Amino acid sequence: MAKDLERDLGLLSVMAISIGAMVGSGIFILPALAVKDAGAGMILAFAIAGVLVVPAALSKAEMATAMPEAGGTYIYIERSMGPLLGSVAGVGTWFALAFKGALALVGGVPYLLLVLDLPPVFGLRPTTWFALALALLLVGVNLLGAKQTGRLQVAIVAVMLAAMAWFAVGGVPASEFAGADALLAEGASGIFAATGLVFVSFAGVTKIASVAEEVEDPDRVIPLGMLGSLTFTTLLYVLVVAVVVGVLPLESIAAKTTADAG
Repeated sequence: MAKDLERDLGLLSVMAISIGAMVGSGIFILPALAVKDAGAGMILAFAIAGVLVVPAALSKAEMATAMPEAGGTYIYIERSMGPLLGSVAGVGTWFALAFKGALALVGGVPYLLLVLDLPPVFGLRPTTWFALALALLLVGVNLLGAKQTGRLQVAIVAVMLAAMAWFAVGGVPASEFAGADALLAEGASGIFAATGLVFVSFAGVTKIASVAEEVEDPDRVIPLGMLGSLTFTTLLYVLVVAVVVGVLPLESIAAKTTADAG
């Protein structure tokens, strides 16, 4: 008989997992690409993308509360369309998460190496071997259980948000905020092109549905966690991008997609 998973994840853990799934490669890499399409208008692009993902978050929250079981997308499609299509969706989701995780590590590790002086190991650049080591560490923690994963996620998200808040708050006094003319300089087409590009930065909000079976009081915690984390992340993205645009020339932002490290 299958053993039921323990419901160890509260609202704080759910929000931490959701925010952690969103805040990553998107905010660290995509502004350099979005600015090429929208210029300063990428501030609006991040705000619009956050609004556009609300229907997806509400739909996923409804499904997760109706079927609070581990598996997320696989469970929903398997129940409605059969095991074959459910398996296809499950494998596709697994690969999507694997690639997104790899992108987050490749995009985020160079920033860590700005403060960590690490040597090459076995001929691998610091960015490569450190990213692999972090991936193995995270896999190991996930194997230990949801409670340990939730605690680590809370700690990681707290450190990451503290760093981003320090950057944003420290950058506000030095920022020259763009006016309406600058925001709309590239026109609606440029803003919507950038919106499509940065939309992926919010995709992680729905991933909490995959661990719905481990969430305590899922009817209340999952919707609150999804909408709360989405609102917080949207505001954070807009503030960070506004500061970036305010303190750096647009040409400088577009010049590099990752930190000068590794």
